[in-house]
Amino acid sequence: MRANSARFAAILLFALAIAGCSDGKQQAAAPPPLQVTVDRPTQRTIVDYDEYVGRFVPIESVEVRARVSGYLDSVHFTDGQIVNQGDLLFTIDKRPFQTALEQAKATLTQARANLAFADADLGRAQHLVRDRTITEQTFDQRTQAKRVAEAAVTAQEAAVRQASLDLEFTELRAPVTGRIGDRRVSPGNLVSGGTGGNTTLLATIVTYEPIRFEFTFDEASYLRYQRLPKTGSAMANPSGGVDVALKLLDEQTFDHKGRMDFVDNVIDRATGTIRGRAVFSNPTGVLTPGMFARIRVPGSSAYQALLVPEVAIGTDQTRKFVSVVGPDDVLQQKFVTLGEAVGDLRVIREGLTPEDRIVVKGLVKGRPGQKVKPVEASAAAPASPQAAAAAQAPGNKAD
Repeated sequence: MRANSARFAAILLFALAIAGCSDGKQQAAAPPPLQVTVDRPTQRTIVDYDEYVGRFVPIESVEVRARVSGYLDSVHFTDGQIVNQGDLLFTIDKRPFQTALEQAKATLTQARANLAFADADLGRAQHLVRDRTITEQTFDQRTQAKRVAEAAVTAQEAAVRQASLDLEFTELRAPVTGRIGDRRVSPGNLVSGGTGGNTTLLATIVTYEPIRFEFTFDEASYLRYQRLPKTGSAMANPSGGVDVALKLLDEQTFDHKGRMDFVDNVIDRATGTIRGRAVFSNPTGVLTPGMFARIRVPGSSAYQALLVPEVAIGTDQTRKFVSVVGPDDVLQQKFVTLGEAVGDLRVIREGLTPEDRIVVKGLVKGRPGQKVKPVEASAAAPASPQAAAAAQAPGNKAD
């Protein structure tokens, strides 16, 4: 009898233990609502921007070519240096041109002597023709001789000026201020001068301060720019063009500021694009002709926009959505249309209102229709280091 009572008590204790475990599992199956951090969309006045890739081009690019033929005597610059307008670059052997100038001057002196004789001879003929000592024909011959002598003097004066120019052209000076390339001809070589296409190229100079940036944009963008209230008329205005910015290939931000100064007057039929140009300051010379860069152009007028953090935007196949907490603290998905990126924020063109509570943290475990516990971002923000240190001070610890 005692054995049966002990067995019954053990069975009863085992049943109570199983019932206690079941109650614990039922209580664990009902967790508290998921806590999420919410915030309102940021309202800000912004401007949309378009980005294009283009190249730098110099405002002036000059080929230094010889204007007279001769042997190159000396070079007066270092390859790649900055030269100022008027600096001496090359010297061609001057001796043949000095000789030619002296000959021209001597011929001019002779022509002036002939003119003086013809003038005096004509003066004597004027008295003789009045006295009928010489005929009218002789007088006309002496008049003609004076005119021929005057023409000879004029021709020799031109020859002297040409010989002086040729002598001056033996010194080739920088026509503009800029950076010169490498010399194409070494001293001692014969260079061909003149105005034809066979002249010898000696070097090339390009300006670098300021510098231009050329790029192309499509016809649709061109029409959009033209219809903007202020941008359209100012795009091609050199004195008050649209403000633009660019970044180089190894840069992350658009730190170089410039202004538009030209838009072409035709659209390319082959590509459907039109050429634009901007001017940038280049005091350090780092912006080099031929270098690629990315330019940012205002693509809209200023408008009031809603922005949300990039981390709050999710993707559902091809659609973008933002999780919001409704008035009943239930998660909802709102599909949105994205705009420009502004730092860590993204412009929302459609799909949100300023009153929406956006989930900015704790979204990983949430799902639409789930009850959540929203916490405002300002209240969930961590305390500053000064506040944390004050809280841990001995006088502020809780008893």
